[in-house]
Amino acid sequence: MARTSATWPLIASSLRPGQWTKNLLVFAGLIFGGRLLDPQAVAAAAAAFAIFCALSGAGYLFNDVWDREADRSHPLKQARPVASGELPASTALAAAGVLAATGLTASALVAPALAVVAAAYGLLLVLYSVFLKHIVIIDVLAIAGGFVLRAIAGAVAVAVPFSAWLLVCTTLLALFLGLSKRRHELVLLGDAAVDHRRILNEYSPYLLDQMIAVVTASTVIAYTVYATSAETAARLGTGRLGLTVPFVLYGIFRYLYLVHQKRGGGSPAAMLVTDRPLLACVGLWIATVAVLMYSPLGK
Repeated sequence: MARTSATWPLIASSLRPGQWTKNLLVFAGLIFGGRLLDPQAVAAAAAAFAIFCALSGAGYLFNDVWDREADRSHPLKQARPVASGELPASTALAAAGVLAATGLTASALVAPALAVVAAAYGLLLVLYSVFLKHIVIIDVLAIAGGFVLRAIAGAVAVAVPFSAWLLVCTTLLALFLGLSKRRHELVLLGDAAVDHRRILNEYSPYLLDQMIAVVTASTVIAYTVYATSAETAARLGTGRLGLTVPFVLYGIFRYLYLVHQKRGGGSPAAMLVTDRPLLACVGLWIATVAVLMYSPLGK
């Protein structure tokens, strides 16, 4: 009994609830689809959020089991329950299976289309852990794919069309975060980087800085075009979304500052909740979008 009681906190820790902020992206369809004031749509989006938290938690458990040997050489990851040996691999896999089955079943109850997206997301997580993260550039694109699937899931859950521009912006922003994460790993681990993750041998801080520069500029341009286009104004009912561009600029610049000056970037989710200026920027962006779309001020 004592052993079982001690296992639950280890499983909960391995689910990495601090990373679940990434799943908030499923609410983009609710907000930009104009259904924020629809209780039924809000409930469906909340269900999609819970489903993706379950699926991502299952993915983290599977990844911890698959990477447990490599994680033992990492200064931070070696403390994870599976890598440290506190949580048996068989227990972690069993919990992952239960979470995945629960998430997929729930997604089918919400909407058949959501079940398809959820299954694709789960498959991507497995492929990434086993195969994709060992292929240069594809590893970061796979991370971006996970963010895009979250955005699509949020849209199909509330039955609204998703904008191609929104998916482009999501992809670029996810690439920005993924490349910054790779840079952080290289800087943190130094010469031991390759011992932890072989793919890091294919990157260098200079190469990653070049990629980040390209993606940063592309993200700002894509969002600006999206926010100021006549098509967006007609679809969202406001021609003033361009007022949110300064928040995007500050958020990206603040993140770059944390990456380069504070050696951050290892966990975008952790940076979001621990860096107050960044958190305030995201909060103000969301509030401004909501006001512009759902109040007379945006008309």
